[in-house]
Amino acid sequence: MSDHEGLTAVPGIRVGHATDRDGGTGCTVVLCEAGALAAGEVRGWAPGTRETDLLRPGMLVEQVHAVLLTGGSAFGLAAADGVVRWLEERGVGFDAGVARVPIVPAAVLFDLAVGRADARPTPEMAYAACLAATDGPVAEGRVGAGTGASVGKLLGPAGAMPGGVGTVALRLAGDVRVAALAVVNAFGDVRDPQTGRIVAGARLPDGRFLDTAAALLTWEGDLTFGRPGTSTTLVVVATDALLTRDEATRVAAQAHDGLARVVSPAHTLFDGDVVFVLSTGRARAHPLAVAVAAAEVTAQAIVRGVRAVRA
Repeated sequence: MSDHEGLTAVPGIRVGHATDRDGGTGCTVVLCEAGALAAGEVRGWAPGTRETDLLRPGMLVEQVHAVLLTGGSAFGLAAADGVVRWLEERGVGFDAGVARVPIVPAAVLFDLAVGRADARPTPEMAYAACLAATDGPVAEGRVGAGTGASVGKLLGPAGAMPGGVGTVALRLAGDVRVAALAVVNAFGDVRDPQTGRIVAGARLPDGRFLDTAAALLTWEGDLTFGRPGTSTTLVVVATDALLTRDEATRVAAQAHDGLARVVSPAHTLFDGDVVFVLSTGRARAHPLAVAVAAAEVTAQAIVRGVRAVRA
């Protein structure tokens, strides 16, 4: 994928994965050690997050130094300690006078039913992801936080398909970069935005796609296939455009529009969908253009995340 640009097309952004193939889980770290203005929006009904309150407008601290996306459900949040330790050892963090405190928001997805339920990303794994981080091409598919991802869960695990990591970048006028990295573990199906056709999702025993949204319209009885919180799509949007916290918050909202463009249905009670936005503030661009681009790269990254599994 040397000719493909992803999240690391944005200067100052590095990405690293740690993968536990035996356990069926992993984590992905997005490093921005110089600091990046950050915002975010949580729309899934069952999120698992850390340090997301500080991403709201009006908070004292506006910059973060990394974002961690991880498997392991709520257990996986502990992995963020490894990123904090890695940054602290390098003197990176918010200057609190007596110490530099690394700011590392994190979000989890549920993958406990795919591999071993007792295999969760650890602080040591997240530390290893930091060591592996690079500003080069980003590995996609079933790596890092996407190792145990799956999509299309209406019929249970037997009818689901593998999900994974996907990443895409666009360049705006003035060589401004807007990029997204998505970890796709959605309850719903993933559709090609150009054709509307399902590219990954719930499958019937004969291999045909069920069409989750259509099936739910005529579904009778309880939804007994799973429990809330067993799915989630996680997204990091990065740009070198100069944004305010309010503008970055609106970019996060529009990125969720891109998610809903390709995941059907999206933001359900079974999902913990989260979008983080990072702005390194190198160049000028209209925030509306950045927001439109954020929706586009989010949609494309999600589709790549499921297609990369089969590549």
